[in-house]
Amino acid sequence: MMRSFFLYLSAADWAKNLVMRMGPARRTAYRFVAGDTLDDALEVTRRLNAQGMGVSLDHLGESVTDEAGARQAMQEYLVLLDAIRDNGINAAVSLKLTQLGLDISEDLCETHMRQILDRARDTGRHVTIDMESTAHTDATLRMFRTLHADYDNVGIVIQAYLYRSEADMRALAEEGAFVRLCKGAYKEPPEHAFPDKTDVDANFVHLTRLYLSSEARANGAYLAIATHDEKMIAAAREYIQANDIPLNAFEFQMLYGIRPKLQEQLRDDGYRVVIYVPYGTQWYPYYMRRLAERPANVWFFLTHLVRR
Repeated sequence: MMRSFFLYLSAADWAKNLVMRMGPARRTAYRFVAGDTLDDALEVTRRLNAQGMGVSLDHLGESVTDEAGARQAMQEYLVLLDAIRDNGINAAVSLKLTQLGLDISEDLCETHMRQILDRARDTGRHVTIDMESTAHTDATLRMFRTLHADYDNVGIVIQAYLYRSEADMRALAEEGAFVRLCKGAYKEPPEHAFPDKTDVDANFVHLTRLYLSSEARANGAYLAIATHDEKMIAAAREYIQANDIPLNAFEFQMLYGIRPKLQEQLRDDGYRVVIYVPYGTQWYPYYMRRLAERPANVWFFLTHLVRR
């Protein structure tokens, strides 16, 4: 019930206008967001790099409906990629296609993506395309495949709570794709997604094993295991160790501000750990989805409001 409520709020303009005017809400959001500016993101990245962590930077934004806004988002990513190069930091990039004009025109979005991927290739960086709601799944996968034909530095996200994800991952394994596997953070109807957490968890484990199989790895498939769930991590580690899977076939990805001790434990155990670090002023939808994921996040939010 609480998850559904916060996912509803993530898309509600009235709630966005209210919450973004609340100073305590902004301050608590910075538990999960590096800050408003690129400099904030670079500072956090340097700190995480010093701790032995990789980073994937996301300039927050989505659902852009005008060409000027989509073009501006593209320019922001070009500036970000230049800053990564100029500062010598260990960081890749994550982005959403609706931020770059997918809802306006797939051709426009592709043009913007090609400019970003050209700059990323020139600077030796990888770009992961985030998955959004099921309204965009087909278009996102279509765009990924178009781009992957010409760029080897682009990856895609797959969400374990969707029924279709096994078929999608089998196809992507044959294509040797970089896949970030997460559970999924959007409100989806039961005809598209598993309604029960136990089923989502079981599918996450199944898809992890599928993509780490010898057949997938033979095609060059690479898996980013994106979860904070210790049971999912333990299941992945058990499979990795039992099958002697090389460390260069996968990584663990976790969100900035969530379970830092677990991140450090994975690093200390010799695994590659990449932290997803968002930044920017458009933090509201991302923040609401983080509150929807775990009751502890909601308690953190409420206690900080009360203290004010």
